[in-house]
Amino acid sequence: MVKTAWVTDSTAYLDDQIKNHPDLYIIPLTILLDGEEFADGVDLSAAQLYARLKELKSPPKTSQPAVGVFQELYEKLSKDYDQVVAVLISGKLSGTVSSSEQAAKLVDIPVTTFDSNILTAPMSALLKKGMELVEAGQSIESVIDQLETLKSTNETYVLIGSLEQLHRSGRMSGLQFFLGSMLNVKPIISIEEGALNTKEKVRSDKKAKEKILDYLKSSYEKNKFKEVYILYGLHRENANEWKEEIEKIYPELNVICCPLGAVIGVHAGENTLGISWHNGLK
Repeated sequence: MVKTAWVTDSTAYLDDQIKNHPDLYIIPLTILLDGEEFADGVDLSAAQLYARLKELKSPPKTSQPAVGVFQELYEKLSKDYDQVVAVLISGKLSGTVSSSEQAAKLVDIPVTTFDSNILTAPMSALLKKGMELVEAGQSIESVIDQLETLKSTNETYVLIGSLEQLHRSGRMSGLQFFLGSMLNVKPIISIEEGALNTKEKVRSDKKAKEKILDYLKSSYEKNKFKEVYILYGLHRENANEWKEEIEKIYPELNVICCPLGAVIGVHAGENTLGISWHNGLK
């Protein structure tokens, strides 16, 4: 049987099932705070990031892993594995996919780089599904085809905790920020084909959550997917409230609360709250 190494990046949400998987390797993204570099999840946690943000002199930044970091890992893996599959954050949100693809050309071991079009928990769900299919004996070509289909069924809706942070990090235009902050508009951000999109604009958090629950209800009635991910910045209690509300309506759904991590926190803020699911994961 072909021995497969799995690689993902530090924006992934690693639950107990895959955290200690013997064939899984994590590449950290980099966070820059006032000229100081931190490896995401290695020497900077989300809680530490949010504490630091309050005293920064310049806007925080994030950067993709260097090509050489991927190359070094792939060369190391070539000694023990027959192939590598990298499941990574959306190529439209980070250059991580590009770094992996460039590194793959520099090593002898076959590397398949899969652009998840998403991040955090829904990306991890794709990773877990890929592992499951490979362990069942399916070819990597078949597995990637199935993951491509599955990722196209994702729906993700986010209430950004800080429009100012999103603006300062370069993910929102000055005009969008001005309109959102001055008019007290609460944008519902969706991730579509791997990119951020303003799905709808409402006047309050309450109305935004009602809208998102309507999206969930509509999709669940059609697709009967098996799990939902509640994504949060720093405040788990906000995620728990939403989890309890959804579980009352859909007791058969597996609702999982997942922290977004430091890299996403740089852009979104500690009060961010989102929800995501794969309509095709049943």
